[in-house]
Amino acid sequence: MKLDQTLVDAAIAQMDRRWPGRAEAGAAAVYLDDGQILTSVCFDNLNAGVTLCHEVGAYCQAYTLDRRVTASVCVNRIAGRLTVLAPCGICQERLALWGPGVEVAVAAPDEPGGWQARTLAEVNPYYWGRQFAEGGGWPSAEVHTG
Repeated sequence: MKLDQTLVDAAIAQMDRRWPGRAEAGAAAVYLDDGQILTSVCFDNLNAGVTLCHEVGAYCQAYTLDRRVTASVCVNRIAGRLTVLAPCGICQERLALWGPGVEVAVAAPDEPGGWQARTLAEVNPYYWGRQFAEGGGWPSAEVHTG
């Protein structure tokens, strides 16, 4: 499945269910290769060292189900303003398992609250893991999992 407004809306709905009316909140949603949508949120914890990105729960569930993630979005509300966050470097590493064609949402320049779809390869064109794949291509799932 391709990243679309339905996936963004699923993340927003999860955020609003988990933190209704809160000015600062976030959530994530992913499409699986069978069209299923998984959503997740981060832990709120006094010790920031034990928190995880909003996407992690959905990524782990996809892996548990032995499904491929095809698209991922993370939404955040800051001071009541909705934003779309590109995946952090760690989440890019997590998504790399499913290959360079995974679509991720990134904020649209000059469009508050807007977003664009980009492939993981576009977001991370110099992915270090290519050094471990034959011919310098994107490493397979087998290379990632050892």
